[in-house]
Amino acid sequence: MNGERTTGRNKADLPKPKKSTGEQLRDVWPDIRDLIRPRRKILGFGLLLMITGRVAGLVMPYSTKFLIDDVIGKRQAELLTPLALIVLTATIIQGITSFTLTQLISKEGQRLIAEMRKKVQAHVGRLSLNYFDANKSGVLVSRIMNDVEGLRNLMGTGLIEFCGGLLTAFASLFILLRISWVMTALALLVVVLYAAVLQKAFAHVRPIFRERGKITAEVNGRLTESLSGVRVVKGYHAEDREEKTFATGVDRLLDNVFQSLTAISTMSLSATLLMGLVGALVMYMGARQIFAGELSLGGFVTFTAFLAFLVAPVFQIVGIGTQLTEAIAGLERTREVLRETREDQDPRRTEQIGPIDGRVVFEDVRFSYEAGKEVLKGVSFDARPGTSTALVGPSGSGKSTIIGLVAAFYVPESGRVTVDGHDLSKIRLNGYRTQIGVVLQETFLFDGTILDNIVFSRPNATREEALEACRIARVNEFAEKFADGYETIVGERGVKLSGGQRQRVSIARAILADPRILILDEATSSLDSESEALIQAGLEFLMKGRTTFVIAHRLSTIRRADQILVVEAGEIVERGNHESLYAAGGRYFDLYTKQHGVMANLFLAPGEGDTVPDPATA
Repeated sequence: MNGERTTGRNKADLPKPKKSTGEQLRDVWPDIRDLIRPRRKILGFGLLLMITGRVAGLVMPYSTKFLIDDVIGKRQAELLTPLALIVLTATIIQGITSFTLTQLISKEGQRLIAEMRKKVQAHVGRLSLNYFDANKSGVLVSRIMNDVEGLRNLMGTGLIEFCGGLLTAFASLFILLRISWVMTALALLVVVLYAAVLQKAFAHVRPIFRERGKITAEVNGRLTESLSGVRVVKGYHAEDREEKTFATGVDRLLDNVFQSLTAISTMSLSATLLMGLVGALVMYMGARQIFAGELSLGGFVTFTAFLAFLVAPVFQIVGIGTQLTEAIAGLERTREVLRETREDQDPRRTEQIGPIDGRVVFEDVRFSYEAGKEVLKGVSFDARPGTSTALVGPSGSGKSTIIGLVAAFYVPESGRVTVDGHDLSKIRLNGYRTQIGVVLQETFLFDGTILDNIVFSRPNATREEALEACRIARVNEFAEKFADGYETIVGERGVKLSGGQRQRVSIARAILADPRILILDEATSSLDSESEALIQAGLEFLMKGRTTFVIAHRLSTIRRADQILVVEAGEIVERGNHESLYAAGGRYFDLYTKQHGVMANLFLAPGEGDTVPDPATA
């Protein structure tokens, strides 16, 4: 389509009020629950492995007290071998459970990412064109590929390890209280104070990660555009400008990363100082209790070992908390996409349509892309089955918007667009769009073979049917000259083919689709006069018996249209066939004669009025 539409600001870019961790978790919990529910058995088994491994991990530090106080202190050598065997067995169990847990959870986390990417892509592909108008393709790619990446932390080993650390910490707390409640109380006091500091720190970090996702999407979007439009960039020698634009985006991303690294480093420093403070307190208090005979040497060594288990989750919070914050930010951005209403979920679309004849009627249709800026202003016309309707007029007049409404890309603000009497705003799109075919001005080909691009419109077509479409569209004239024939790779967007060759492939694709309603939006704009003449027969074959809508700036290509609508400023100012409009000497006459120059006026003798010869047939 041409550049008639304007779009509003992307809703994802609007500032959002800050939320606490609890509020964020409440917001995303339904989504987390939906992710966890089908994986309950795997997570349950993982939890069992984690508990087993953690309990086995407590054996070694707990055995230290018996080693020092009983085996060594009391010289009970007969206990040494059983004690060593118990420690060895516990270590083997811990290693096996750790390995199994990592394999199980890591793979399930990657499977989750793959499923979410497929889910988001499937959803995005079914959103209305309004959404794509408001969001760059590169941004959407980032949403699909990058935002879900952090979700693996919800199923990753980091979260499991953190939960295991909490379990171990509670078990350690019980043992520590039995050894010395005084030292345990002091250690707990410091840990609680640090937890309060972390809560404030993460409140500062969360917006940083959310902003990082936004910046990453913008940088990816611009990079995608720059690479896709590399010929335009080089054509205007704009490499330096693109380099600076990309560098600016990367620098913004770097600044954001620096902010997060500074915050994380500060938290890590605080954790280290905490460990030093707790260690100093335990050393001082433990030594005094040993001197007083209130604590054995084995008890002190065991206390320090279990104290590490108690404090370890604090260090883990810094890493796992950052991961979870990033995961929640990604999940929020993913939810924004998934909350967008898909075209096929429009509550108005309840009517299933069968095979159509193709009568299209516009009834006083008004439409705008932005509130208060009407693009169509009361458009009405009737396109009967098997006829062709041409739309002419200056750029930005509303022609492509009319085509977009015929294809049900948009819904009128008022009035109706009907097909065989069915309101297009109420029919289900899966039954309708399979019966329309589109050949656009900007021919889009996928990076595959010529044949792949042609059968895209009808994947179940036979090779013979596809080759027949190629013959009609004159694709065979160039495809069969290639070394690989129809298996020739066309490159990204078909860059290995000329404009005319791409357009012929596009026309063959539409012929193979065998649509009831055909849309030709500047279908021959990429062709020179000779190429246009070669495929004119193909177009005529394609249009035969179908309701066809044609947009063409070359007015000579629409002379045979059954009706011509002259569109200006969103209104139909003239309608009729070529002969009647030319004879009327109105707006169509002006457009035609301007395009064909003074030669068209040579056929107008003074006083000839209604009998104007057609210069195109002279």
